[in-house]
Amino acid sequence: MAAASDAAILVGLGAERNLPVVRLAAQEAAAHGRPLCLLHAFNWTAALEAPSIAGPRADAEELIARAAEIANEVEPGLPVSGEIVEGAPVATLVRRSESAFLLAVGDGGMAACDDCVPAEAPAVQLAARAGCPVLVVRREPPPQGPVLVGVDGSDSSRAALEFAFDCAARREVRLLAVRVVEPEDGAEDPELLVGMVARASRRFPSVATECHTLHGDPGTVLVEQSRSAQLALVAARGDEPWRGMLGAVSQALLYHSPAPLIVVRGGTGVPVDGRNAHGAGDQRP
Repeated sequence: MAAASDAAILVGLGAERNLPVVRLAAQEAAAHGRPLCLLHAFNWTAALEAPSIAGPRADAEELIARAAEIANEVEPGLPVSGEIVEGAPVATLVRRSESAFLLAVGDGGMAACDDCVPAEAPAVQLAARAGCPVLVVRREPPPQGPVLVGVDGSDSSRAALEFAFDCAARREVRLLAVRVVEPEDGAEDPELLVGMVARASRRFPSVATECHTLHGDPGTVLVEQSRSAQLALVAARGDEPWRGMLGAVSQALLYHSPAPLIVVRGGTGVPVDGRNAHGAGDQRP
């Protein structure tokens, strides 16, 4: 089910170092014409271990206030709300994501960790379980490159392609669509990707597109392609429904892509006729 037209972009705030997430989330909210909701899950167990319960609560309120200031600095006039919720952070955000347009979280530094596979990390858990697309923000700002999307021909990758077109249109940048064929799969059939992109582009005629069908390991190739992208998108599972909640390619990008990554799952909220609330052909909010 697609997100409601007034659904917010939800930001999971866990610590002071997560504040860079607010900057990118505020830009996304303004571009999509959505309100921004800052949410911090208040941990009573940790609070009870502190010298004073009032201290952690005050810290949480200060975190929300600082995040709201940053959002308003980045996008003046953006509707911003803040909320402190009692409960476990991952479970709370998964529940709230069911009614959100997009969930934005920090990556916890995993992109800089070459040897670890942090399956228990909050960003991994949220990318696997959320009810909406999940934006995982890196600590370092990305280059001003294209929007990259990985496409494998599956229905879920078609949804990722549509969402990527929408993101590229709102940023007014080029879309780079990449399909990676493993050597053992035989002929590359570049027309498969070209046809998918052509059909999706009818709804976003202002977006310049570039298509590449490449050979290699999909995860490795897409991570390398993402190094020059300002945003990367991939379906949660692609054509690997047997893998569980995250496929091998989405995991590779989640762990290692230096670019901010949107894992597309749940309802994307992209209008099926390419229109938005501001009329036909208007890709900007």
